[in-house]
Amino acid sequence: MRILVIQNEPTSHVSLLGEHLKAKGADLVTVQPHHGVDLPETPAGFDGAVILGGPQHAHNDKDFPAFVPTCELLNAFHDEGKPLLGLCLGGQLLARSFGAKVRVNDFFEYGYLPIDITEDGRKDPLLGGLNPRQHIMQWHEDTFALPEGAVRLMTGATTANQAFRYGDTTYGFQCHFEVSLDHATSWIEDFNHVIIGKLGEEEGRKAIDRARGEFKQHARDANEFCRVVGGRWAELVKAQRQARAA
Repeated sequence: MRILVIQNEPTSHVSLLGEHLKAKGADLVTVQPHHGVDLPETPAGFDGAVILGGPQHAHNDKDFPAFVPTCELLNAFHDEGKPLLGLCLGGQLLARSFGAKVRVNDFFEYGYLPIDITEDGRKDPLLGGLNPRQHIMQWHEDTFALPEGAVRLMTGATTANQAFRYGDTTYGFQCHFEVSLDHATSWIEDFNHVIIGKLGEEEGRKAIDRARGEFKQHARDANEFCRVVGGRWAELVKAQRQARAA
């Protein structure tokens, strides 16, 4: 089982999700299309792909020309029935790839905010049986509309579209469920200047302190969400691989 990992930002790596995928037998091949490691031209040789987050805006082709071939590649994966899993910017790129608009959100989401599994989500193979309310790391300025025909799987108070399924094999999430405890700690402690620059000194410090408290309360449960959902997605990749070989 060979999985392409599209890493859009050096500090936003596959983290804990990668550990769970490897435990399921996956060989991960990471490319960094904005940092000198090019995308493959086709999905040949891969059984699925994970698309990670980053500070870029998914609609900004001028500054990030790799987005156009990325979206073309994601369409090709989907057309071949090879599962896709997008996280934050990755979820936005998936939404864009299938015709939905990505825009600046009305709210800046940061921290382990509550998001709810929808009724459709509770019936989904990846999310079924999980606690209907989750608290998972968020850090994003943008949001996506749902592609036509997509199913909303998770929703939140300030961002309606938190997760979707398109067809049977493509999943986009707005949250960062991939981050390990150490990875999330680094984001909260090492990038305070980014949050303060975004929100100002007073509001930024409040947001950072809130995120610290949310981390203590919710990070381990969020990591369990990663284990379950990541493992189920890996099983989907295996099943699709076996179906192609039959």
